[in-house]
Amino acid sequence: MAETAHGERAAEPGLFGPGFVADPYPAYAWLRAHAPVHRATLPSGVEAWLVTRYRDARAALADPRLSKNPSRHSADRHASGRVGIPGERGAGLMTHLLNIDPPDHTRLRRLVSQAFTPRRVAAFEPRVRELTERLVDGFAGRGSADLIDEFAFPLPIYAICDLLGVPAEDQEDFRSWAGMMLHTSGKRGGVGRAVKRMRAYLAELIHRKRSEPGDDLISGLIRASDHGEQLTEDEAAAMAFILLFAGFETTVNLIGNGVHTLLGHPAQLALLQEGLAAGDDRLLATAVEELLRYDGPVELATWRFATEPLTLGGRSVGAGEPVLVVLAAADRDPERFAEPDTLDLTRSDNPHLGYGHGVHYCLGAPLARSEARTALAVLLRRLPDLRRAGDAPEPRWRGGLIMRGLRSLPVEFTPERVTERQ
Repeated sequence: MAETAHGERAAEPGLFGPGFVADPYPAYAWLRAHAPVHRATLPSGVEAWLVTRYRDARAALADPRLSKNPSRHSADRHASGRVGIPGERGAGLMTHLLNIDPPDHTRLRRLVSQAFTPRRVAAFEPRVRELTERLVDGFAGRGSADLIDEFAFPLPIYAICDLLGVPAEDQEDFRSWAGMMLHTSGKRGGVGRAVKRMRAYLAELIHRKRSEPGDDLISGLIRASDHGEQLTEDEAAAMAFILLFAGFETTVNLIGNGVHTLLGHPAQLALLQEGLAAGDDRLLATAVEELLRYDGPVELATWRFATEPLTLGGRSVGAGEPVLVVLAAADRDPERFAEPDTLDLTRSDNPHLGYGHGVHYCLGAPLARSEARTALAVLLRRLPDLRRAGDAPEPRWRGGLIMRGLRSLPVEFTPERVTERQ
């Protein structure tokens, strides 16, 4: 039983089981209505507060009393690997944007933000398009594909590798390590091993870039200075790591969840395809925002810890207690969004929290949006009769606390109707 903000007792929905993983939205609707700030025991055994209403979520995301630093956790469960990214502490990768607060966060974010300016993102779009076209070429003649494994997964991996400056001959190693992190969610040992291998590689790559710098993000991090203070090697490695770790999986899920959602809403899909077929991609921007809101890639914002006793949504949160803002619940709050359970690609009033809010707003959001727009445009133009595979089983979602994404997405299309590159 759960206690509501008014002290009432009500039947609590099942959280974190297989049915919840497949479709968490009914449970989130119940929490918003009955226990909008709810203390739950997570699958790891850690107890945390779940914030589900939009107004509370937006306030919590910008509240300086909620620290990102795991050392603020009263039980220090992070040391035992139950909070945060497995292996990051042992690999010396803790000093990244998801684990620090201002002023250190402000300094590091300013140094890396140069890679995500609108100008840099726009300059990178032709490379993203080329990668996207090449991936579609790889399966266009078959009439079928797994859009996660063959499209949504490799695209952001290759894109972020190019952005970081990982040489082409090393990118398959990165794809392998990223696959270990993505496909073994729940098997934390496998993720930890991948993190250690990636850390060793990044140390070697940073050393190489010091003597042979290029026009890439790692070279930029090495050169960057903030009031005369350069990043340490640990800071540069941690920044490169979190850009890869946080950047690739969110984009995999944005593309995968987005296509899955469109295939389940044929009228909305047709609306988008009609515009693209006519050479009009104006709907793409609002479509991506609606897909982020409706079934976005990040289900819960990353960990926060109360630095002092505070009140959230009428509940008392103690110092050191973990707080998890449920973005997926907030973005379907009927108090903020009209008909929140309806997919509307033309929705204009859409201040969703899919990429967070406040000083920790996702730095890579412009690049992720650009990749998603390009991926959808190329895919839907070139495969006009894209559909779910007729013999495909029910969608299987990856278990995990923070991210929401599909294990696979089998699709079919008619090879004879595949169009050529534009």
